[in-house]
Amino acid sequence: MATNIPHWDPADVSGAAAGDSAAWTRLASTWGPVVLRWCSFMGGPKIDAEDAAQQVFVVVWRRLDSLREPGRFPSWLFGITRRVLADQRRSAWTRRWLPGVTPDRIDAQPSPERKAVQSELSARVADALDRLSPKHRELLILCDLQGHTMIEAADMVGIGLNTAKSRLIRARLRFGEVAAAMGLDASSSEDPIEEATRDGVILASERQP
Repeated sequence: MATNIPHWDPADVSGAAAGDSAAWTRLASTWGPVVLRWCSFMGGPKIDAEDAAQQVFVVVWRRLDSLREPGRFPSWLFGITRRVLADQRRSAWTRRWLPGVTPDRIDAQPSPERKAVQSELSARVADALDRLSPKHRELLILCDLQGHTMIEAADMVGIGLNTAKSRLIRARLRFGEVAAAMGLDASSSEDPIEEATRDGVILASERQP
């Protein structure tokens, strides 16, 4: 079965919670790119994905010792990401009134993923996704953009498999309606998501075979 969950060791969760810096480094290195992708697509054009991803790991660092089942780390991490993005969405308008404030970043150079997200096509796809309801947007992103299996996505979102399947169908239909209204040609040989994959906005390795 295809999976887009990276190879990871639940022992690193326990180790990091106990103060093992090497375990924390492995955990952050493994899951950092995943969280950045979640933030890039789920956050929409108004959210700084890198800033949000860093905030997610601040929360993870503070609360890691509260996770009693290390094997549940992926769904726990996704839940934190959802809450951080929700908080940033609610407060996004206030940041317009903070002159000269630039969030600290681990790397001041934009990553290749960040550059891709800033492309015109990516911005339009992100805008279309941003117009979906949160429950539809997150299923579409997890399954169709990032290649998670339906079982993985259902587990991370916290819903049953059958509910996830029906919700994804509705999400795809709704995205098609929004994309068509925005002039993204969903009836051509390549839909907007396929085109974004081809152009490098969505990495081909993130799509299910």
